[in-house]
Amino acid sequence: MNENITIGIDIGGTNIELAWVKKDSSILKHIKLKTKNYLEADYLVKDIGNIILEENKNFSNYNILGIGIGAPNGNYFNGTIEFAPNLGWKGIIPLAEMFETKTGLKTKLTNDANAAAYAEMIYGGAIDMQNFLVITLGTGLGSGIVVNGQILYGSTGFAGELGHTIVENNGRQCKCGRKGCLETYASATGIKKTINNFLDQTKKASILRSLDNIQAKDIYLAAKQGDECASKAIDYTGKILGQHLSDYIALFSPEAIFITGGLAKAHSLLIPAIEKSIDENCLHIFKNTVKILPSQLLEKNSGLLGAAALITE
Repeated sequence: MNENITIGIDIGGTNIELAWVKKDSSILKHIKLKTKNYLEADYLVKDIGNIILEENKNFSNYNILGIGIGAPNGNYFNGTIEFAPNLGWKGIIPLAEMFETKTGLKTKLTNDANAAAYAEMIYGGAIDMQNFLVITLGTGLGSGIVVNGQILYGSTGFAGELGHTIVENNGRQCKCGRKGCLETYASATGIKKTINNFLDQTKKASILRSLDNIQAKDIYLAAKQGDECASKAIDYTGKILGQHLSDYIALFSPEAIFITGGLAKAHSLLIPAIEKSIDENCLHIFKNTVKILPSQLLEKNSGLLGAAALITE
């Protein structure tokens, strides 16, 4: 009997990753694309659909069960992407149905943070946990909530939009159209805004002043070298994120909170700042009850693995 495999697609604000994945999470083929090249969903489905149909010819010895997709504003119930601010696609996109039509393969879709949470539960650090939270820190901020061993979708399929809770009234402009959303402060995009503000407000020397387009990775590397402005930006990000995670802890009482995504690669500096902020803001009965951990899948793209696993859940 041929071995079963699935196809995973992780759609992010910056990159799109596509992979053919075995049950043990090992990847047979991996392709990376730029999100900015797909201003319309129709073009994405046509291009990636053609890639899938062509590459599937190389996997004739396997049984391809279907396609799983993780995406911003992905609705698990309907297989749709709805008003995703970090993608620039307007309205409601029936993406799962579009891929099924194009490829002939069964397709499931969910929010990218829920896909990451699902992967953490079956492949990562939450294998033995029933209650935990996954925070994805990429172009934006997503959150996947697991309660009693089940992904929390809510009545609409959109539960867990921590990134679009308000940090500051009339604060930073968010792509969702509102102002002051958490992801404008705690994400790769948010920390870049923070460091640029800090550099404008002070005359202190910084390694980062010589860079034309500062990236989140640059901030982390500068902080590791003792750059005061970079360290301040990471501490500020951790402080704000910790404040809002304190609210989540009060609501869901998780055993652990896992940090993943590009910005999470700075976890050695970011997590201590988050822990300090939680300790300062958490309700007393929840103090020291929650572990803040980097995802065990940080180097493997948990969203991609979780998306691929949707077909077999």
